[in-house]
Amino acid sequence: MREVRIEAAERTGIVVEMRDAEAVRLELLNDALNPVFEEIPSNVEIFDRGVSRGDVPRLWIDVISYVLMGRDKRTYRFVQDTRYGRKILFESSDIPPTAKAITRYIAGRLIERERALSEDASQPPRKPRRGGWFWRAIAAFLLGFVGGIAALIIVALLQNGG
Repeated sequence: MREVRIEAAERTGIVVEMRDAEAVRLELLNDALNPVFEEIPSNVEIFDRGVSRGDVPRLWIDVISYVLMGRDKRTYRFVQDTRYGRKILFESSDIPPTAKAITRYIAGRLIERERALSEDASQPPRKPRRGGWFWRAIAAFLLGFVGGIAALIIVALLQNGG
């Protein structure tokens, strides 16, 4: 029994060490991204960078994209969660190409944001509609009420006349 417990403890220790090693590799990549994130204007809040240490350590770039280590624990896998599942954006065992791919992703997100803001600015503001639904409901009720009375009068006239 004692030997089995020692083996289990050693395996647990190895798993924790591997997880720590993954987190350290992600921290190194995170440090390599510091110059990129320093260039992002302070009013842009679409990125949420940080290393989460859980069962699977991850370097979060934004709400839907992150880097995790591949099965071999040496490959950086940059992925994005979509409504159709996880999409691998880039894979490499080296930090510089992975950082470059993440930089391109960040640039693309910033351009998307600028386009969305410029489209919103070019459209005239909409006038708010106040209380319109209430008056439309009253009008529909009155129209139905008058139509029902007219139908009853027509049916009564047809039965008396026939």
